[in-house]
Amino acid sequence: MTDSALSYEERFPEAFRQPFWRRFGPVIFVLGLVLYLFYAWWFFDVGNVIRSGHWDRAGLFLSDWVSWNASAEFRTSGGKVTPRYPKFSPLGDDPHPDWVIANADGSTTIEVTGQAGAVTMSATDAFVIKDGSTAHVKLGGDKPVIIGADPGWFRLDDDGDLVADFGFSGQILVENDRVKVNRRFLGWPNFFFDSDSPFFGKSAGEDVSLILAGPDLVEGRPNWQLAFDNFWNNDEWQHGDVLTKLLQTIVMAFLGTFLGALVALPLAFLAARNITPNFLVNQVLKRVFDFLRSMDMLIWALFFTRAFGPGPLAGSAAIFLTEAGTLGKIYAEGLENIDDKEREGITSTGAHPLAVQRFGVMPQIVPVLVSQTVYQWESNTRGATIIGAVGAGGIGLKLWEAMRTNDNWANVAYMVLLTLITVFCFDMFSNFIRSRLIGRER
Repeated sequence: MTDSALSYEERFPEAFRQPFWRRFGPVIFVLGLVLYLFYAWWFFDVGNVIRSGHWDRAGLFLSDWVSWNASAEFRTSGGKVTPRYPKFSPLGDDPHPDWVIANADGSTTIEVTGQAGAVTMSATDAFVIKDGSTAHVKLGGDKPVIIGADPGWFRLDDDGDLVADFGFSGQILVENDRVKVNRRFLGWPNFFFDSDSPFFGKSAGEDVSLILAGPDLVEGRPNWQLAFDNFWNNDEWQHGDVLTKLLQTIVMAFLGTFLGALVALPLAFLAARNITPNFLVNQVLKRVFDFLRSMDMLIWALFFTRAFGPGPLAGSAAIFLTEAGTLGKIYAEGLENIDDKEREGITSTGAHPLAVQRFGVMPQIVPVLVSQTVYQWESNTRGATIIGAVGAGGIGLKLWEAMRTNDNWANVAYMVLLTLITVFCFDMFSNFIRSRLIGRER
């Protein structure tokens, strides 16, 4: 048995006497990875970030993406309740929301979550309903005073006023002489027509009926034209400007990628060792490609916005330089990996050098060139959104402006959704092109 083992060891020494790194390499790699993760946790102070993070704000931001607020203030003056709405309320200049009910006795009921969460207000009293109980609050003094038993669900704000919180639905703030109500609704308000449009405030059925068969709202102008103009020039959502900026982003990405490909292709033939057997030319061009792509597109965009000023020209130039480097490297590597037998066969016939490249090289490399270029165009559509935020034009600048206000997150969600749809369409298109080029049909 021992002799047999020794014979196997002599015949297969690499199996019995493996080097140190082959035996312990996986264990060392796992230990190194664990140590690195511990180091990253300490270096970035992840524990403290988690403890001190404002996680409640994440929920507020997400809710602002898919919902909207309607606020109203109800004052007691002259023995009656007077409602007031913000100047730029989504409800319009003269709102009469169905959740504000004028009662026969002169009081006003404001519903937050229906009858289960509401406040009925008169000139001297407010009756707040929540969790099946009613709190009677006396108005008119220095501070609102709870009459009778405290229901336990009121909280005091910094000014000593009473707040009834209804979660996502909104809240009621009771002060000494007024009640402030904040309501939240799912959806995007006034998405199709703003409050200045004659179509505002009507149901979808009424608007469709007016557009298709209703009398002209503006003499001499069909309702469908008026509706499209009101939609395109919607002051709150700015559809026309947003869609124009999105098209600008797509064109900017296409122009930069197209010009980059035009410059990269001939340079790639000079950079490929098997096409141009000149070491100096190969290395110089490859280092140029490295330089162009090592500078991020965002850095180039900052440079060109200083040179040309804000606008899509700066964005196109930034994409052009980045893609000249990236596509030049991809094209050159693709050329270096072709099968030289086809080129040698055409050369043996005495063909012109250009014909050799045309018939011996291009048929092999075209699928790679086109598929990679289309992919880069898709990628640059996303990149153009980012560089737009630094002044390079397109929807990125519009997105950044909406985010800076910190109170227009529904518009941010709208532009993000448009960008996602655009990238999804480009992804499907690029997949289709690549499938066709390699001979597969879905």
